[in-house]
Amino acid sequence: MNHIRLEKKGLRGLAVAESFRESDKTSTLAGVVMRRDLVIDGFVLGSTTLEGDDSTDEIISMYEKLSRQDISFVMVSGLIISMYNIVDIKRLWTMLSVPIIGVTYEESGGIEAAIKHHFPDSYQPKIDQYQRLGSRTKVSLHTNHDIFLRIEGCSMNEAKRLLDTLTIQGSVPEPLRIAQLLAKAVHDADK
Repeated sequence: MNHIRLEKKGLRGLAVAESFRESDKTSTLAGVVMRRDLVIDGFVLGSTTLEGDDSTDEIISMYEKLSRQDISFVMVSGLIISMYNIVDIKRLWTMLSVPIIGVTYEESGGIEAAIKHHFPDSYQPKIDQYQRLGSRTKVSLHTNHDIFLRIEGCSMNEAKRLLDTLTIQGSVPEPLRIAQLLAKAVHDADK
């Protein structure tokens, strides 16, 4: 297991979020490199297929496009993105060799029924992918908001301490908030 070196002033991470409309064929992904002190230090863009299986490969490609050795973690806003395009967090960790943090904001009883509804003839591979994600852990931030995490390559305590540092208000860590704004702006400009 890697560790997130929270003591490093120049600690940098890549935060990835998306924007799409259900009528689209693709979703716009935006990545923001942000330092622990909330200074933005880079951007990268990508796209995924709605209802596809390319989200993990695209996040790996975005990370590689940056061609940086100073990214210490990757944070993703949701691991089920782009209408059931499931991010394989374990594969991200294996391929990128940095801790991976998947962040969601609401409790959920699971999505198996929704997957069966959207993929009536081919749901089993998606359900298998979803189940491999494992369960989420509820974490209370210093802002008194709860979030739900899936992690690979670091401890839950490290992830919580990092997110407390990166969350100014509410429940959305600042790097993910900026990535969401960028993804929406780029997506809207392309339409």
